[in-house]
This record gives sequence, C-alpha cells and structure tokens, in this order.
Amino acid sequence: MHDSWINGLIGGVLIGAGSLLAMVATGKTPGISGVFGRLLRSTTTDRPWRIVFLIGIVAGGAISFALYEPSTEYRLPEGRSLLVIATAGLLVGFGTRLGGGCTSGHGVCGMGMGAKDSIIATMVFMAAGFVTVALWSLLTIG
Repeated sequence: MHDSWINGLIGGVLIGAGSLLAMVATGKTPGISGVFGRLLRSTTTDRPWRIVFLIGIVAGGAISFALYEPSTEYRLPEGRSLLVIATAGLLVGFGTRLGGGCTSGHGVCGMGMGAKDSIIATMVFMAAGFVTVALWSLLTIG
C-alpha cells in the first residue's frame, strides 16, 4: 500500500476512537504501560479487559505485518543483539514509571482529556526525542 497522509489520518482516527472506546468501556485511561503494569500486580481485579487490550495490540501488529510487506524503514537495525534490544525496552519501561505513564497514555489519552500533567509530559517526551535525534544525527553523520 502506498504511504500517504491519508494512512496517517486513518491511523490517528482509529487510535483515538479505540482509546475513547476503551475509556468509555472501562472508565480508565488506557495507557499501555499502565494497562500492562497493573496486569502484573496480584491485587488487580480487572484482568480480562487488560488482557484483551494487550492481545488486541499484538494482534493488530501481526495483522499489519501479514497484510503489508515491511519496508526497510521498519526493520530492526542489523547488528543489534537481543541484549541491546532488551536493555532498551527496560529503559523505556523505567522511563514510563518515572514519567507516570507512556506516550500513549499521556500523549493520546491524557492530552485528549486536557490533563495538564499529560500535556507537560508529552512536551518533555517530544523535546527529549528532538534532542536525541539531533545528537544521533551529529554523531552518525559528522
């Protein structure tokens, strides 16, 4: 499928609609780190919707990869070991705990609800991303 702005628009609408549906159905903000993190707690009483939510995310990715041939832009970088990828994942998990949520919880759901802490968190995420890309570009190009 040819990439265009319409794909981004459709994806954004589906993410927003899915987040709204999950929030209406559960009364909770569906940030992925919070959904997964609370699933691991022994005191969690609402496991079924959390499991369905996470299965849906994995299934959606699997369906997407099955339907569309991946471009070189979306492949794992060559030469990256499983240890490096796992370490990166752990650092992301640590950051979501430190930031009180992830980009989906703050950026999609929290900002959509007008939560000031989510707006600030998303601004910090974006600024950190801009700085990281700029530094990485300087290191790899220069």
